[in-house]
Amino acid sequence: MSRKQRTVAAAAIGVAAFTALAFTATAAEAKPAQGQIVGEDAAGAIAGEYIVVLEDDKSVSSALKSIEGEELVETYSGIDSFLMESSESEAKELAAEDGVAFVEQNAVVSIDATQSPATWGIDRIDQRNRPLSGSYTYNYTGRGVHAYIVDTGINATHTEFTGSIGNGYDFVSNDSTPQDGNGHGTHVAGTIGGTIYGVAKDVTLHGVRVLNNSGSGTTAGVINGINWVRTNAIKPAVANMSLGGGYSAALNNAVAAAVSSGVSFAVAAGNENQNACNVSPASTPSAITVGATTSTDARASYSNYGSCLDVFAPGSSITSAWRTSNTSTNTISGTSMATPHVAGAIALYLQANPSASTSAVASWVTGNATTGLVTGAGTGSPNRLLYTL
Repeated sequence: MSRKQRTVAAAAIGVAAFTALAFTATAAEAKPAQGQIVGEDAAGAIAGEYIVVLEDDKSVSSALKSIEGEELVETYSGIDSFLMESSESEAKELAAEDGVAFVEQNAVVSIDATQSPATWGIDRIDQRNRPLSGSYTYNYTGRGVHAYIVDTGINATHTEFTGSIGNGYDFVSNDSTPQDGNGHGTHVAGTIGGTIYGVAKDVTLHGVRVLNNSGSGTTAGVINGINWVRTNAIKPAVANMSLGGGYSAALNNAVAAAVSSGVSFAVAAGNENQNACNVSPASTPSAITVGATTSTDARASYSNYGSCLDVFAPGSSITSAWRTSNTSTNTISGTSMATPHVAGAIALYLQANPSASTSAVASWVTGNATTGLVTGAGTGSPNRLLYTL
């Protein structure tokens, strides 16, 4: 009877705090049954890495005992799932086990932004109709609210963020300094809470780095970041996810758990001009999913659409802070740029309503929006444009 060992890295979620454990089990001579791997043929699938999500009554240890020679290296608090490095055959065996909800292939995720040349976004969200007034009026500043930017990190020494940076974490370098080597996260943070370019001028910004200097990461790495926010967020809190990849039930589950913990999530609809229900985290029902508009209130040609959207916000040619110096800026486009307008608006609302539930926040975003103005909104899309006053 053979024995083999495989390394399992926990990526989100058990009820215990971090721990190191080892499990050994003996398999029968008969060939085990095999289940299906979710997303094994998806774009960006990572060979040999699988996210195992368990039923509510199944523990990580019991899931592993039925498979030969398992070593559980680390676990984190949260929903019951873990990242496993194994062969495809071994992953399919685990997928067939009782108590295993599903096994999903780990995959690459990336930022939602495209380069283009003038900032008008915060001007647009404080008025119902065009033409724009050339000014941004606000009744609150987000003071006392905490915004978590799950992205490429933040250039914390940029002049846009003087006195507004809180603690964070870097899941790429595994340290507590989520410095931005890409620029995308800094741009997003600037739109949420920069002193010039921001919606909520006094919100506290926390970088949670899950994407590398190329703007790329994995589903498992993003889940780690979401879980960190769920565990560490200082409330009232909002999180921004200007990133996405193919549909991932595991990623959506992690976002849903964080929302249930009391953190509102604004997430990008994606830039593929397709139904946002096909991608994650945009398809998470309890998240606030954001499509992008141009300065003429048209849905941006790249913006995803459909019933999974909650609201549109300015996303094309948005100027904000950048990483290359402490005063640098960049003008770029994408649903990545639309989403932080919504996260900033949520920070304004939470300052005025610090005990508001996540469902109340979502209802305010959708109920307060201006309706009927977005042209070419897309099949199934709600015709709502962000409004902050």
